[in-house]
Amino acid sequence: MTILLWILAAVLVVVGIAGLVLPALPGPLLLFAGLWAAAWAEGFVYVGVKTLIALGLMAVLASVADFVAGAFGARHYGASPRSVVGAAAGAVVGIFFGLPGLLLGPFIGALLGELSARRDLLAAGRAGWGATLGLALGTAAKLALGFAMLGLFLIVRFF
Repeated sequence: MTILLWILAAVLVVVGIAGLVLPALPGPLLLFAGLWAAAWAEGFVYVGVKTLIALGLMAVLASVADFVAGAFGARHYGASPRSVVGAAAGAVVGIFFGLPGLLLGPFIGALLGELSARRDLLAAGRAGWGATLGLALGTAAKLALGFAMLGLFLIVRFF
């Protein structure tokens, strides 16, 4: 049973870390589930309830920060919901094109999403920029909190 828990923990942590940058995956929650499974595999001897509560709160905060940042960027620049969806889709597609794809994918996706909402090119470009900025800010918040979760787990576990 312990080996299965460690395998589950490792898979969830890896997928959770990937989800910190992939908008389609709930990275912080998967990361938390993986860390919880690792603590369970050791019988909660090293990482206990207090640490798991803190990790859970950090995961929720990362998820909320991602949503709020995306909404802020979109709202501030007048993006429609289609633009936000386009930015997320563009980020996923952009991963396959390396760094240029990661930088341009969300913008192009948001621009196309906004153009599908019957806007002129200038307004779509502005909204695309806002959606992309919001997506970037949300990703930065998720990354910071996700790696803080990993750090807290490792400090409590090994020190």
